[in-house]
Amino acid sequence: MKSSDHNPREQPAIQVVERMFAILDVLAANSEPMALKTIAERTGLHTSTAHRILNDLATGRVIDRCEPGVYQLGMRLLELGNLVKARLNVRDVALGPMRELHRLTHQPVNLSMRQGDEIVYIERTYSERSGMQVVRTVGGHAPLHLTSVGKLFLAGEDPQRVRAYAMRTGLVGHTRNSITNAAQLEGELVRVRQLGYARDNEELELGVRCMAAGIYDDSGQLIAGLSLSAPADRLQEDWLSKVIDTAAAISAALGYRADKPATRSMR
Repeated sequence: MKSSDHNPREQPAIQVVERMFAILDVLAANSEPMALKTIAERTGLHTSTAHRILNDLATGRVIDRCEPGVYQLGMRLLELGNLVKARLNVRDVALGPMRELHRLTHQPVNLSMRQGDEIVYIERTYSERSGMQVVRTVGGHAPLHLTSVGKLFLAGEDPQRVRAYAMRTGLVGHTRNSITNAAQLEGELVRVRQLGYARDNEELELGVRCMAAGIYDDSGQLIAGLSLSAPADRLQEDWLSKVIDTAAAISAALGYRADKPATRSMR
């Protein structure tokens, strides 16, 4: 047996990263907050070194400083862990229905999730028959207010959070159709809430229109959106019901019950 087989993981090439992992492992092994001195002892780090790393981790919300000199794992780890879990589960469940929707429409079908003030594309099914150049690839990002899925997430926010989003981003536009002012965005989100689905009318890319429906988990949380993209002059309205039905089927497979009220979107 190779010596590396005894290690639970390979050691990082950068020493400070290795030390950071050591601190996180020590904190993870204890359910109660820990004092700086104890953390230093258990990691074998000098107290001043441990203190510097802990301060940086606290700045990034990876750990929480409960009181001066006392630390525990932070909520950001939970947020990131839930995001990774949701991505994996949604992608696995959604891929089959996405392929079927693509078979019925011959248009690109996208699976997206929220990441801060953007949506990120985590899966896509498409073919050359769609007649569309695929610009947004898996892993690509786009502003919430310019995308159909992004509007679903914004529609799940209260007005104060929507205004804060508008202030942070400046509602920068990409095309002449882009929503670039707060009043226009608020009106659009009212329609999304009323209808239960969202559209992108050449707001992200000229010549491309989209329609999207939300995907919910077993707690009623909006965790992703399913969208269909098509050339603006070829988008067929009867595809909308197929998008909604496909998103509902994915939600049901994740344990969502339609009679359970939805909760606020993930941030």
